[in-house]
Amino acid sequence: MPITRAAIPFAIVMALAACQKAPEPAAPAPASAPATPSPPVAAPEPEPPADTIAAYKLLVARQIVAANPDSTFDGPLPAMLPAIVVLDLSIGRDGTLKKVRVHRSRDSEASAVALAAVHRVTEAFPPTAQLMRKRDKTLDFSETFLFNERYQFQLRTLSGPQ
Repeated sequence: MPITRAAIPFAIVMALAACQKAPEPAAPAPASAPATPSPPVAAPEPEPPADTIAAYKLLVARQIVAANPDSTFDGPLPAMLPAIVVLDLSIGRDGTLKKVRVHRSRDSEASAVALAAVHRVTEAFPPTAQLMRKRDKTLDFSETFLFNERYQFQLRTLSGPQ
């Protein structure tokens, strides 16, 4: 059977394909080959500096709760709170706790729990310089501890409307 002009390119491609070396099967990976390391997980972004005292109090309250997981409770507050303690906190420009004192309380045991909870925070609080006038040495504010019957607390800043 004669080859037509149209079949010549097809015949050339087939001849070239037959000349190529067959691909070798891939060698299996050795059993002791180290696994490829996964990409590093990004560290959580630090919270931006607070631009208001209310926002700063939120950051401080979260730190106090995080340092006292066994002393806090979630959910609705009891109808009758057995104890309420108001603490005055003074925090320096660099975030160090300069002073904490009981402003108001009728229960010495609850006061001791509240003071210990603040002192249990081991890391410095966020810096306060952006919230202070140049001549101020500390940022002073109050935090209210709301206690249930088991002397666990919620912080008023975090408890929201009831």
